[in-house]
Amino acid sequence: MQLQLGRRADYAIRAAVDLAGHYGDGQRRKARAISHEMSIPKSYVPQILAELVRAELAVSMAGRDGGYALAREPNLITLLDVVRSVKGETISASCVLRGGPCPRDELCAVHIPLAKAQEALLDSLETTSLADLVAIDLPVQADS
Repeated sequence: MQLQLGRRADYAIRAAVDLAGHYGDGQRRKARAISHEMSIPKSYVPQILAELVRAELAVSMAGRDGGYALAREPNLITLLDVVRSVKGETISASCVLRGGPCPRDELCAVHIPLAKAQEALLDSLETTSLADLVAIDLPVQADS
């Protein structure tokens, strides 16, 4: 079993990590540079960055010297903040066995184990900052 956040969340995390890596250098990042550095398709970058700006995680400036930057320090932005900026609510209300909501009075057999797994994932995302990821400094690989 694989828990995945989805392509939009993946690209949002990559873009946010790029911005975090350049935080405080006095330069705004261009969308094309983020696309190249983080292996994000060029067509996705403006959409993803716009969502980060709407969520007040990033700021943008138009013009020749414009571009994107984080709205606050990387240690104050969590992975959960970034994921929610593109996905909204991150807990699924859909029941694996029934295909719809799991009624409280009739929980399915997998409801509690999956709820615990989702909670653990959310806790991990909430306790990991962009600064934590920049400190690891792993290379980005293109999608397969």
